[in-house]
Amino acid sequence: MKKDKSLYWQDLKIFLDAKVDQFNRPGFIELDPISIPHQFRKRQDIEIAGFIAAVLAWGQRVTIINKTKDFIERMDNSPHDFLVHHQPGDLRQFKNYKHRTFNEIDALYFIKFLSQYYKKNESLETAFGILPGDEHVGKGLENFHHLFFSLRNFPSRTKKHISTPERRSACKRMSMYLRWMVRSDENGVDFGIWSTISPSQLICPCDLHVERVARKLKLMTRKQVDWQTALELTANLKKLDPLDPVKYDFALFGLCVMEKF
Repeated sequence: MKKDKSLYWQDLKIFLDAKVDQFNRPGFIELDPISIPHQFRKRQDIEIAGFIAAVLAWGQRVTIINKTKDFIERMDNSPHDFLVHHQPGDLRQFKNYKHRTFNEIDALYFIKFLSQYYKKNESLETAFGILPGDEHVGKGLENFHHLFFSLRNFPSRTKKHISTPERRSACKRMSMYLRWMVRSDENGVDFGIWSTISPSQLICPCDLHVERVARKLKLMTRKQVDWQTALELTANLKKLDPLDPVKYDFALFGLCVMEKF
């Protein structure tokens, strides 16, 4: 039985490595929300556009891309410059912005926090406070959540748009954002512009597509999808590649969306 399990993991690694190679390609970018930050070259613009795209990433991908483009256009297609130099009157550009439950109130608070943050800091990377000795990014996600809502009189409704393990959330959108910023390889899909966080510390995003395939492949056993489920999935993926487990996000997502696995 133990030998059978060992063979299963060996065969699974061969299968999923091939799927990573198949889907982790530049052609993946165009139809994915990661296409938005790929429109920029400036580090801060990539971070900001990626953050907005990740936060808005629920629903159909076409809609997510269009709504993120709309948000960025309201920042005059220059996110960092807008945050640092906008005038109060410029905020009228966000009037009536809406994507699902994310509305004008949320948008204005995001602008307020990010504006204050980037006037004092070079990169959003430091906002997570993830240390080299941390097993994973969980504590960093908690740190970021606390910092993001540290401004006085933040709208309570906006808290639902930034997930945290403290609420047992799977944190799929924030985990995806960290993957974009941290992972780096020769294929150029993920950006790899943050160096203080290791790919081995990342947690695999558990969206509906990933969940479906992960369950079929016995990578996930918990019934609910929460933070513990994300940890379980990532721990199993580390059996396949302990240094870069989240690369398998490409395989699991692609198998569901592109191949209807």
